[in-house]
Amino acid sequence: MADPKQAAIDHNPNSGSVAQPGFHCVGAGEIAAFSTIEDWEKEMTGNHSSYAEPLFSPDVVKSIEEEMENLADELRELSLKIHDHPEIMWQEKYAHDTLTAFMRDKGFDVTLHYLGLETAWRAALEIGKGGRTVGFQSEMDALPGIGHACGHNLIAIIGVGCAIAVARAMKKHGIAAKIVLLGTPAEEGLLGKLKLIDAGGYKEMDACLMAHPSPGPPRSAGTGSSLAVQLLTIQYFGHTAHAAGAPWEGKNALDAAFLAYSAISVLRQQIKPTHRVHGIIEGRDWAANVIPDYAKCSWNIRAPTWAEVQVLHDRVKKCFEAASLATGCRMEWSEQDGTYDVRQNECLGEVYLDWQPEGGVTHYHSADEFTRVCEKFGMNASRLTQAAVGGSTDFGNVSYELPSLHPSFGGGNHTALFAKAAATKEAHAIALQTAKALAITGARILIDDNFMAEVKKAYNEGRTPGTVG
Repeated sequence: MADPKQAAIDHNPNSGSVAQPGFHCVGAGEIAAFSTIEDWEKEMTGNHSSYAEPLFSPDVVKSIEEEMENLADELRELSLKIHDHPEIMWQEKYAHDTLTAFMRDKGFDVTLHYLGLETAWRAALEIGKGGRTVGFQSEMDALPGIGHACGHNLIAIIGVGCAIAVARAMKKHGIAAKIVLLGTPAEEGLLGKLKLIDAGGYKEMDACLMAHPSPGPPRSAGTGSSLAVQLLTIQYFGHTAHAAGAPWEGKNALDAAFLAYSAISVLRQQIKPTHRVHGIIEGRDWAANVIPDYAKCSWNIRAPTWAEVQVLHDRVKKCFEAASLATGCRMEWSEQDGTYDVRQNECLGEVYLDWQPEGGVTHYHSADEFTRVCEKFGMNASRLTQAAVGGSTDFGNVSYELPSLHPSFGGGNHTALFAKAAATKEAHAIALQTAKALAITGARILIDDNFMAEVKKAYNEGRTPGTVG
């Protein structure tokens, strides 16, 4: 796999992430109330679940769905426990203890405080010997002030449900396999998975899968990418002086921050519409009659690919350097490790639109496993612009390490309204449908040698949904 810092990655503009007319953040009551999975399938497909036309292995598929339905009530209870005890990044102690106790009770080998991270954990179950290893993820952290407005309580139970359902299905059908579920802290700080990567937490996996709520239509699933991001901290150090009595003796750190802010505002006119540069200015002991000797700037650079972030990074840095030069203030520059875009594996998650009008009706044909499974369960999956994740995630770095899939499912996040919606029965029903599709996709990784060979080939060639060739 090419080093992402060296490779310029082709980007399909349709996989960018911008607000789309007609799309909204889902709040409580906006989703039709389906009391059970069966009600969902009746509404979406017009009939009961059926395996008359199996996707790849009817017995395994049926077992996974049955196991997920058997877990539904327990997963609902688990989700509400996490939702009602929100913990910000690196403080997910209740979630850590609750989720690990649950997985241990289900027969998994559990490692607490995994790889030296206080709130990370690992749950694994091996069936037989010599099988492949599929990984799933459970995120846990909430947002300051508004709780689980990113739906990590739903993400947590999707990972739990997938791991248990797949493990039970593999055991029932005598298929050698290893299932690993990682509890990953601090996603909101874009750090947890980077630390797990550095510590070797993903080396045992053949592929890794998770799902995340994201803005989009109700009952939707998307395999668009996310934005790569670089987090910057810039500090300016000047010299205080009386703002009226002797301003010429001062070096104004606020002026430096203001000049940098203004320069970036001008720069935005010459950057691509899919690029984002945004930040804030903070002070320390400021007073209107004192020339500020300190200013701190926190900025994010985002773009559809990590290669584009690197190019934009150099242009942004010059804005800050110029402000330092103009004001005579000393500048200290620091940056967090980069968070990459999500490289959805083409075979695991590609959706390409082959528009073919037939009898006046436009059809699209999907060529990936996850999308076909979603469609079977009455969910509309797409890789269109609105299917992309508008923010950034540390799972992007995971997707550069091994074949990965990170679909989004209909919802909306980072709002107080969504924090309430994430606890509803409707949100739980959608999460279970997503979990079934994800688990079945993961099971095929374990069962189908030819499919896994294609997954690896797509990863090695850097192919993502929309890749030409």
